[in-house]
Formats: sequence, C-alpha cells, structure tokens
Amino acid sequence: MSPPDTDESTTGDRFSLSGRTAIVTGATEGIGRAIAEQFVAEGANVAICARTAEDVETTVRDLNDGAGGDAVGEACDVRDRETVEVLVNAAVEAFGGVDCLVNNAGASFVASFTDISENGWESVVDVNLGGTYNCSQAAHGHLAEGGGAVVNVASVAGQQGAPYMSHYGAAKAGVINLTRSLAAEWASDGIRVNCIAPGYVATPGLASQMGISAEDVDRGTVDRTVGTSEEIADVARFLASDAASFLTGETVAPRGVPDIEGTPEV
Repeated sequence: MSPPDTDESTTGDRFSLSGRTAIVTGATEGIGRAIAEQFVAEGANVAICARTAEDVETTVRDLNDGAGGDAVGEACDVRDRETVEVLVNAAVEAFGGVDCLVNNAGASFVASFTDISENGWESVVDVNLGGTYNCSQAAHGHLAEGGGAVVNVASVAGQQGAPYMSHYGAAKAGVINLTRSLAAEWASDGIRVNCIAPGYVATPGLASQMGISAEDVDRGTVDRTVGTSEEIADVARFLASDAASFLTGETVAPRGVPDIEGTPEV
C-alpha cells in the first residue's frame, strides 16, 4: 500500500482504492458481498471466498461483469488453515500482493446459553474468531511487504453482549480485543488494524429472522436503528483507504440512533 499523500489538493485521492488488492472473506452475500462490490467498483482487485464453490463462482462472475477492478475467488472455510493459505496465494498470484484483508466471514444461531452444545459453541467461536486468526496470520507477510490494512467485521453484540447469542457475542468480543492487540503489534510493520461493529443490518439473515429487508431501509433517514450492507461497505472502504492513515486499533460501530440511558428508577 502506498504511503498517504499529504498534498491537500489530492484529498479525494486518499479515499481511493484504485489499484489495491483486497481479500474479502464471506463475500457471496450480505455485508461481505457489498464490500467486495464497492471495492471492485472503486478499482480495487479483490479475492473473495465462501464455503460453497458455486456461490464463489457466481459472485466472481458478477464482480467481473462491470467496470473497475478484477476479482478471483476460492472455496474456503476460514476454520481450515490450508484453504485459507490457498485463498491468500490465489490473491498474490493473480494480483501480485495483498494490500487489505477484510475478515468478514461469520456464523451464528439463536439459542439459550444452556442449550448451546459443545460443538455449536466451538463452531461459532472458530468461524468468527478462529477465522480472523487464520486469515490474519496467513496474510501478514504479504501485508507487511508494502504496508496495508486489516478490517475486521465484528458486531455490536461483541461490545454490549447478546442474550441467546452468547457464543456469537463472546467471539466478536474476542475479535474486537484482537483488533487492538494486532494494531499495537503490527504498527511497526506498517499495517493498520481496525474493526467495524455493526448494529442491525438489513442482510438476508435479518430478513429471515425479523422480516426487515434492505428495501425497507431509507438511507436518507437519520432516525433509524437498521442499516444496509452498503453503509457498512462505506465504512470498510474508508478504513481500507489512506484517508484512515491515523486510525488504527479502533472499533467503529455503525448502529444508527444510540441507546441513551434514562433516569434511573429505585
């Protein structure tokens, strides 16, 4: 990643991702898909992954169907270090390096804590936190070659807890903490590490759980607590760009109108 330009006349250029190479995990739907689409539209080359090869192939074809950067993809389970290495190598072979890693892949299900099986707990923690570990370690050497950015996607559940999704909240809290630790460790390598902790976002998952779709969300309205995948992609684009050159170790929480504590009752 090239150093940020300090010339005020090129302020707009510092937001540009043109010519960069990004890896985006879990990129065939929802937030990951929106991030990949926006990065490609901005001229970045993108390597994507998901667990299903057919979904990856379809998404890569769609991403390459318009103007902008190019896309490649691999079927990859972020819990499996070998397939993660294949993904990183595919990005390097196709585009010559890696400038940005977006750790977006995640999974969860709704259950009370006492009903979560050992396998269910391990699976959710391994996808969300273990996947971030695998991808970050695998990409580190390439990111360090020219300086780069890591954007972790966590959740507001990792900041304030999540009843009936305790496994997910705990894993995302780990991602948020890992973000700060890596930001301190990797600063000397020229790598910025930041995190996004979205609130409710109108993804296919939210549509199935709560009946709220992206068509129900008006981006022009301030008074709301549900966002769109594209709004999270906007934040990811900023964090990946040179415009965020003085930002590392932070967690940005796009969640709409904040919860405000009322007068306490005795």
